[in-house]
Formats: sequence, C-alpha cells, structure tokens
Amino acid sequence: MKTRLLSITILFFTLQTAVAQNFKYGKVSEAELLQKQHPTDATANAAILFREVKTNFEYTSDSGFYMVTDVFERVKIYTKEGFDWATREVDLYQGSGGKDDEISGLKGVTYSLGADGKIQEAKLKSEGIFDVETSKYLNQTKFTMPNLSEGCVIEYRYSIKSPFISNIDEFKFQERIPVNRVEVRFVSPEYFVFQTHQKGWLPYKIGKDRRDRNLSFSQTTQDIGDIGGSLPKTETRNITFKEDIYEINMDNVPAMKEEAYAGNIENYATSLKFELSYTDFPGSTMQTYSTTWEAATRTIYNTDSFGAELERSNYFEKDIDALLKGVSNPDEKIARVFEFVKSKMNWNSFNGYFTNEGVKEAYKKGTGNVADINLMFVAMLRHAGVSANPVLISTKTNGIPLFPTINGFNYVVAGVEMGSNVILLDATHKDSEMGILQPKILNWQGRIIRKDLSSDWVSLSPTSPAIRDAMVTINLAEDLSLSGETKNRFTGHYALMYRDDYKNLGELDIQKELEKDLGQTELSNVKFENLKVSNQPVSLHYNFETIDGLENVGGKLYFSPMAFLALKENPFKLEKRDYPIDYGYPIKDRYLVTINLPEGYKLESTPENAIFSLGENMGGFKYMISQVGNKLQLSVELSINDSFISAEDYGNLKKFYEMIIAKEAEKVVLIKA
Repeated sequence: MKTRLLSITILFFTLQTAVAQNFKYGKVSEAELLQKQHPTDATANAAILFREVKTNFEYTSDSGFYMVTDVFERVKIYTKEGFDWATREVDLYQGSGGKDDEISGLKGVTYSLGADGKIQEAKLKSEGIFDVETSKYLNQTKFTMPNLSEGCVIEYRYSIKSPFISNIDEFKFQERIPVNRVEVRFVSPEYFVFQTHQKGWLPYKIGKDRRDRNLSFSQTTQDIGDIGGSLPKTETRNITFKEDIYEINMDNVPAMKEEAYAGNIENYATSLKFELSYTDFPGSTMQTYSTTWEAATRTIYNTDSFGAELERSNYFEKDIDALLKGVSNPDEKIARVFEFVKSKMNWNSFNGYFTNEGVKEAYKKGTGNVADINLMFVAMLRHAGVSANPVLISTKTNGIPLFPTINGFNYVVAGVEMGSNVILLDATHKDSEMGILQPKILNWQGRIIRKDLSSDWVSLSPTSPAIRDAMVTINLAEDLSLSGETKNRFTGHYALMYRDDYKNLGELDIQKELEKDLGQTELSNVKFENLKVSNQPVSLHYNFETIDGLENVGGKLYFSPMAFLALKENPFKLEKRDYPIDYGYPIKDRYLVTINLPEGYKLESTPENAIFSLGENMGGFKYMISQVGNKLQLSVELSINDSFISAEDYGNLKKFYEMIIAKEAEKVVLIKA
C-alpha cells in the first residue's frame, strides 16, 4: 500500500512539474487540460498558470523613446464561474497630438479536449474583440475568448506601444485566483531613473542588473547654409548606452480571498509600481518628475481642462443670480445650487477630473462627465460667494495613490470649507445629499485644491453614522405562527442605499427583494416613504407573518425575540485576514421590539442582558430585555463607529460578531400559566 501511494505521489509531482515548465505560446499540454482542480486551492474557479510581462524602451528620431510592453498569459478554467477570466480589458491612454497608446499583435486560443481525447483549438477572432471609449483620455480594448468549457485552458498575447513613460501601470503578481508563475522584466535606458514602490503582504525580491546596449536609427538632415539649399540627407546614427534591468519572478502566489467589507481588495494585492524620478540625457539639463503633492496638484489646477474651466461663469450667471435672488444664508445658497445642478445636469457615466465637453458646452447640453458637472458646480458656488474648491478623489476601483502623481486620481467632487470642516458634495448623483458621497468614492482621502494653489488632504470617511431605527411589534399565536408589523427609518448612507436599490422597482418587485433573505417570513402592506425625495429620511413599513417562528418542545414554547431580524451568519469567515475592514461609513442599527405574549402562557426564562464592546470605541452591541405586564420589550443596538478597521483588529471583530450571533439566537421560554 505504501509503495502504491509513493508511486501516485511521484506521478502527481511529475504531472505538476510538466504543467509548470512548458509556457511557450501554443504549447498547452494534455496534463493542463486534464487538471480538475487547483492543487493548492480547491475552491479556485480558475488559475493563472503563467503570466509574463516584458517592458523595454525603443527609439525613433521622430518620436524619441517610447515603451513597448509584451504580455503573455495562460489561464486554466475549472468551473463556469471561472468564465469571467476569459474576458479581458486592456487600458489604452489617449493623449494630445497623436500621442496615444496602441495595441498590436493581439491573438488568443482556447484549448479543450475533444471526445476522442485530442486537443482542440479555437482561435480568438475579430468578432470577439471590441473597443470601448471610457473617457476622453482612456479607451479600452476588450476581448472574450471563444468556445469556453469547464476544464479548458486559454492563452493570449499582445503588445502595447506607449509614449507615456511617466505613467506606467503597476505590475500585478496577485489576483483573486491563484497565480502559479509570474515573470516581470522591465528594462529602461540609463537616461530614465525610476523609483520602485512595492505593495501587498507577500515578500518578493527585485533582481537588478545593468548591461550595454547599441541602438541604431535613421536621421534625416538638410544643410540650409548652402546656396540654393541641398537635398536632404539620411544617415544612420549609432549610440551606446547602459540599460537598467529589473526582474521579478514569483511562484505559487495565493489568491486574494474576497470577504465582507473588503472595499476593493485590489488595493492590497501584491504588485510593483515604477515611478519616473528624473531624466538625465547627455548635454541636457536634468528634468525631475518625482514631486510633492503640492506640485502635482498645482499641475492639475493649471491645466486648461481643470483650472481654466473653473474660471468660466458667463454661461450660468443669469440663472444662478435668479435662483439666489433674496437669499443671504450660505447654507440655503449651497442647497439651492446643489439641487439646481442635480436637476439640470445628467452624468454620462464617464469619470475623470479633467472636463470632456467643457463646462459651457456641458451646461448647454445638460450632460457631461464627472468633471464637467462638479467643476461647474464649484464655479457656481464660488459665484454665490461660497468658499468652494474641487476635491480630487481616486475611486475604490481605481486604487489608492501611494505617491505624488497627477495620474492617481479619476474623480472630482466639490468641497465647501466651513471653519475646520470640509463638506463634500457630488452633483453627478441625483440622490446625493450634502456630505453623503457614494460608497464607491469613499476611498481613504481626497486632495482639495484651492484658488491660491494650496492643497491639503481631506478625509473621505463620514463622521456621522448611517442610522436604522426599527420599531417592531410581534404577536405570538398558539399555532406557533408569529406576526406583526415593522416601521423602519433610514438616514445617511442607508437612505442613499435604499433609494439606489428600490426607487425604480415596482411594488411586487420591492416585496420580492425584501423577502429574498427572510426564509419563511412573508411580507404584506409594504410601503416606502421619501424613496424619491432626497434630503429626507427613508421610511419603510410592512406587516409580516412567520409560520415557524416558535418551537413547541414538551409543552414549552421557544422563540428568538429578534425573530427574522436576528443576524444569522458571521460575515467574517477567514481565520486570518491581511487587509483591513472597510465599512465605508459608520453605522448604527437600533431595534425596539415589543412582543405580545399569547393567552394562557407565562414567562419561564429570557436571555440575559448583555453589552459587548469592540474596544477603543470602535463599536459596541447592547441587548436589553424586560417584561412589562403581558409583554416583552427588547432593545438592541449595534454600532460601528470606525468605518475603517485595521487587519490587526480582525480577530476581535470576528469574535465580536460571533458573540452577537450567539446572543441574538438565544431563546425566550414560555410555559402554560
């Protein structure tokens, strides 16, 4: 038996070695196709078998130096859920004067095993490739691999030619699926000096080397000093210079595990970013690129499609003057202008902190990107005498800018400074309230830029909690059913969430959506108030009935006083977590439950009162129950005061939720009177 086990182990090791070693394009093996699950992560729906990214610099006399990045990737698809990894997006930045990223050599193949056991190939065709304009400054080439099936292997490769040497996308080593092998090679001329910024928790080494390189290129000249001129001359020039070589190789990179309240876990994935520090060409003055945040934001403000747009006002002056006639209170001015812009302007779904249409044209059309709308909004507030300035933001999907850069942001909102406070407003969202930003842009900090070109960091984390107040009446019946009514009131980000989720649904769809996670509980008389009215709390009323709300065990009735409102499952399941917990905003959930006991029964026991603290005032839980006549009254409050909790506190937070679940599951026991 031991000999056979050893043979199987050797065979398995040989198979994995064969799978891991041959990564030449077009050489997918039968072993890769036969693999049923990932050897170290059985839950993975796909895995990157091999990723290779090579960047080097080329030169022409017309364009100067530019980057060429070659990408080759091979992916194993284990389940249908892994099909998403067969659709890829390639960002292509757009500049001025024809300076654009260009993609070339895109090809791909899907490999699968036929019924005869032979490897079948399906090549990526033009109908699977399409271009998308995401903004004035960014296009995407998207492609979807053909003939997908569980167990297939896909591979693709392409090259990107880019003139944007100071804006280099990060090199990613970690994904939401396992990465078996990743190789990165970055080669740059000695004239370009880069700093490297490592991110993530997995350690890796950057191999560095230097070599000589000879470069030949053609140059055309004409001697204009000769009488009558002369014919252009084309000659070949040769230059020799040093190249700096950076190499990073990683094996068996574990997947980033998605969990509740993670925000964008891509922010914490292991990766490497190159930042251009300075250029130093022979015979030229050294030019620096690494800078301070103040210098970066000054550069942004002085760009025509930003600062110059803030100075325009003649297109809206008459409208705003009429809107604010007789109004002197600053808060009223802000509110009126805010509602005016929200009602007049429509967001075209494009992000960006540089205008696309330009504020004047956007105002005329009634539509624009984020910058068109919010820079216009700032200009209007300034015209009204309000101290307003733009605030640069990087959305959660865009990541967190780690060092001074003009490319790290992709969004802008209005910031109104009142004393030491900055009130943030986003006029692109119809349901926005003052100080209530969409969760997708609550990403660490924003950078406010003032007229005098000074700038500061502004926290994007709300200080006021989103509040849910619920008044619940429960009636218990001898047939073991449970019925009653609930009146809910939502404020802050809770109100925004309910408006986003429900305002465009019909009554039946609303009821189905609310019942989705309630098990045997059925709702009736569902009614929302203020769902389409911003700046007001959202109210929700409904009646409910639960068939199996009570248990009869030996003549005693058992039930949970929280009924279907109790927390059933811990959102935190990992034993260890490397990235922080991001609630987005503080929360406070308060329940006041009145339980009418059935005729002929009396109370035998109730859960004990309890108070749990999350420590350092990060949050808490209170559970208070008492009897008043033939009623039980229960007061429950859950508060999370810090919207951002470090990974070091994950263990305490997980235990905190375990205690809450256990407490809310405790039963009241009734006996015959």
